Amino acid sequence: MDLLRHLFTMEPLLALFATIALGYLVGKIKIGSFVLGGIAGTLLVGVVIGQLGINIDSGIKNIFFALFIYAVGFQGGPQFFHALNRRSLNQLASSFVMCFTGLLCVLSAAWMFGLDRGMAAGLAAGGLTQSAILGTAGDAIAKLGLSPALIKTMQTNVAVGYAVCYIFGSLGPIIMVSWFLPMVMKWNIRQEAVKLAKLMSGGRAELDPGQFNAVRDIDTRIYEIAQASKAVGATALAIDEKLSDAAVEAVFRDGKALDFTDTTVAQAGDSVAVTGTIDVMETASDFFGREVTAPSGLLLVQENREIILTNRALSGRELGEIHDHVNVDTRHGVFLTAVKRMGRNLPLLSKLQLKSGDELHFTGSPTDLNRVQSKIGYKITAAAVTDFVFFGIGMLIGMLIGLIQFKLWGIPISIGSGGGCLLSGLFFGWLRSVHPKFSALPLGASNFLRDFGLGNL
Repeated sequence: MDLLRHLFTMEPLLALFATIALGYLVGKIKIGSFVLGGIAGTLLVGVVIGQLGINIDSGIKNIFFALFIYAVGFQGGPQFFHALNRRSLNQLASSFVMCFTGLLCVLSAAWMFGLDRGMAAGLAAGGLTQSAILGTAGDAIAKLGLSPALIKTMQTNVAVGYAVCYIFGSLGPIIMVSWFLPMVMKWNIRQEAVKLAKLMSGGRAELDPGQFNAVRDIDTRIYEIAQASKAVGATALAIDEKLSDAAVEAVFRDGKALDFTDTTVAQAGDSVAVTGTIDVMETASDFFGREVTAPSGLLLVQENREIILTNRALSGRELGEIHDHVNVDTRHGVFLTAVKRMGRNLPLLSKLQLKSGDELHFTGSPTDLNRVQSKIGYKITAAAVTDFVFFGIGMLIGMLIGLIQFKLWGIPISIGSGGGCLLSGLFFGWLRSVHPKFSALPLGASNFLRDFGLGNL
């Protein structure tokens, strides 16, 4: 123990990362179906290692708190702003009642048991599982004008109270939602969850990471045009119009690829490469002729492209309506494979209404995709790369907002860096949802900032 204290005193960051490693290890322990989780495990291990009297610079805590709260705001920004309407008044009222009731309970407990302000704040943060209270309470305590020793004690008590109460704050809602309320209201939570998951996935099962559906909706096949085929003497565009959900991608004559355009005329004996939906491919042999193997050395380039919907003429219209009303010379060779809204997959149903900012995933040749892209919106070029320009601006604005201070009845009021970064994260998260060209922060990166930042508080 003395050796550990000596090492942690020489380099406090050793204690920091040891706490994270051991905390997440403890968090993986399973008791029945209950898992403590990495955050709660880190809090408990942190309390134990903290007994060694290790001092870590408060600046480290502040920066990690700012990163954590910005990531929380960024992830919640799209839902927050899109939910601001008359129907959300009930939710806002419920949130106010929840916060006000929690505050009264904390104040009552602090008065009854003689808790200091730090322990009371920790009780609120853990009992309500509101980690943002940690940083906000620490900043507020530092501004009370107390002695440095007392401030340090109270700030430590914030973390202690949080660590102890967090488990009960997490376990309580789990029991209420999964057992007590369903029993009282006679709900079948599992059945309703499965039904909703099936609806949101369009009837498709949700796959685990690394898994994929081997059955493809879109395929490319090669056909030899028979003498009696309806394709003989028809242009490629005319064939696309008859096939509807399939398109001719290439034509081969005497073993050589032709310079292919929409006006290329098919002849008996030609081989054609056709891309389309599986249900159309099943009947394509009746239209062209027998299916054959691809010519040697055939390279047919297809691209998966994500396009953000900005064309207001398409916003609010249903997928089926758009498909039926768009000319074949515009949509041929382009296939919609997925629609995402605020990072969530939507079922590809004919009644699905598109909205500005939706992320549309298409498959097709680069030429065909370029044709439709100009009529839909713009391509996402760096969806998986963090936009550090906007990330830095967001953190800067959040810190500046946190510096704003005013007095109310003589009491200094400030939301601090935590509140400022939360507001900034909400705004830039919303900006990302409506203009994905800007403020990119991939889900993996934001999850890392959120969990790593919280684990270091």
